[in-house]
This record gives sequence, structure tokens and C-alpha cells, in this order.
Amino acid sequence: MQRFKKIYKQIIEEGKTSISFEDLQFLLYKIGFKERCKGDHFIFTLEGINEIINLQPDGKSAKKYQVKQVRQIVTKYRLGGNSDEE
Repeated sequence: MQRFKKIYKQIIEEGKTSISFEDLQFLLYKIGFKERCKGDHFIFTLEGINEIINLQPDGKSAKKYQVKQVRQIVTKYRLGGNSDEE
């Protein structure tokens, strides 16, 4: 299974919240989000989306509540579901 599809399935379809920070970043990049970094805050924006995603790593993992926020935004705007990207 391709990396994007695997991560997407874990977060969006299965509701998994224990995800590596790197995998969460990868998912957002592949969907088309742009990142800027300010200290340990990684801020993701996407044209046409009003919400801003602000992530901070928890060691090598993503914070569970932030994974939930990403899931809510991705499902609300129906992002990335048909992506065939790696």
C-alpha cells in the first residue's frame, strides 16, 4: 500500500490518533498544504480553507488532539480522498 494511502486510511478512516509527526506532515504536504515554521510550531495553510493547522511535535509523535483536528478539517473539506500520489 502506498504511504499516502496508508496514512490517510489510519487517520481518516480508522480514526487512529497515535501517528508519527513525520507521517502527519507527509499527509498534509500531499494534500497540498503549505508549511511555515516558527520555533517548534509548524503552521499549515491551504488556499480556500479558512482553518489554519498549528502542529507541535510530541517527541517523534503528533499530539493526539492535533491529529483529531487534522481529521476534522480533512473530512469537512473532503480533502485527499482520491489522491493517487505516493
